[in-house]
Amino acid sequence: MNVHFIAIGGSAMHNLAIALHKKGVTITGSDDEIFEPSKSRLSRFNLLPLKEGWDEANIHAGLDAVILGMHAKADNPELLKAEKLGLRIFSYPEYLYEQSKEKTRIVIGGSHGKTTITAMILHVARESGLNCDYMVGAQLEGFDVMVKLSEEARFIILEGDEYLTSPIDRRPKFHLYKPDIALLSGIAWDHINVFPTFENYIEQFTKFISLISPGGTLIWCNEDEALRKICPATRPDIHLLPYSWPPYHVENGITLIRFNNQEIPLQVFGKHNLLNLNGSRLVCNAMGITDEQFFASIQSFKGASKRLERIAGNEETIIFKDFAHSPSKLMATLKAVKEQYPEKKLVACMELHTFSSLSREFLSHYKGCMDAADRAIVYFNPHAIQLKKLPPITVLQVKKGFANERLEVFTDSGQLKQSLMQEKWHQKNLLMMSSGNFDGLDLDELASKIVTRDA
Repeated sequence: MNVHFIAIGGSAMHNLAIALHKKGVTITGSDDEIFEPSKSRLSRFNLLPLKEGWDEANIHAGLDAVILGMHAKADNPELLKAEKLGLRIFSYPEYLYEQSKEKTRIVIGGSHGKTTITAMILHVARESGLNCDYMVGAQLEGFDVMVKLSEEARFIILEGDEYLTSPIDRRPKFHLYKPDIALLSGIAWDHINVFPTFENYIEQFTKFISLISPGGTLIWCNEDEALRKICPATRPDIHLLPYSWPPYHVENGITLIRFNNQEIPLQVFGKHNLLNLNGSRLVCNAMGITDEQFFASIQSFKGASKRLERIAGNEETIIFKDFAHSPSKLMATLKAVKEQYPEKKLVACMELHTFSSLSREFLSHYKGCMDAADRAIVYFNPHAIQLKKLPPITVLQVKKGFANERLEVFTDSGQLKQSLMQEKWHQKNLLMMSSGNFDGLDLDELASKIVTRDA
């Protein structure tokens, strides 16, 4: 097999390329820019293109397939030549489906929690000795790649993103996987550049449910209002398994859940993560893993990268980073940290980075989202708004959207860093939330300086 990747440097694309390379497929690829960590990882497997840019010569009749990344444009010269030659062109979700037709497909969907739930399932499966293929949206501890494809595994666990498939395929990615077992964690309006109304956004999840295999299973969060409306009234030919959070309490900064009259300590915390845990448990049950096996394994789960991840700490202060950017994610993460550490004040900082969060008309959805913080900070870069070709927003508009009189707004990452370094951190935690990187702010370095400053 010879497969060429157009836009091989993408997060999902380069992982799929490595997975196929490990499977014995001959891989070539191209991209107009490749950043870390994709660059080093492709280089490690001798898959890094020799030069940047697109070249029609990469496309020839000897290719068995061309995989098109979202970063490429519809007028990409390599894509146009592939179309002219009549080659088989796939998006990466299409190719994942192609590779998993004979497997039991487990798809984790929802506006939040997908990566954590997928990571929990993979962790428990590995601890239980169950071999699984997978595609997950973050680098996981103990897993060297984010995509694994093999001949032997009976199951494949796929993180089901609802964003668009490719420049020439406007379907949401998770519509292509046709799950045998599906999980929906919740619905909170996102990607307003693609789904302009909440009703339109919900339609994508209703369609996803319609694509579950006959006789399949839908596991869904009973705490989510939108899911309560669409899941119980869905197809009669599939099994419905709603879930909520398990009994739990917090003791000395550790969350313990009750199972079979036992107190089980966890390394993750927060009600949203307990929902994730119970959804994961039901998926594992469907794979043949017992509750006893699940709870024995989940105790050692430390969380997925950038998902409420502890990056530094001492007796006075703990610093977390989280991928949160939508209103529901912000509220869940803030509540989790406050509940876990009620004796400490919380400084919470989030970056407006996505198309939705930087849109004027969406700002009002953030009303009250940062109220749980003792010091609430929002950061955005006006240049990021220009790059997304959106109308500019002002500091005043951001404050009005969040409806928080105490809210501080920064538009310069250097000033934000300086302000955080000047904070008195006695009995305070710091939570940094973004799907971006605060314009190059090194959070690990910042955290290290904060916890060692007064040492």
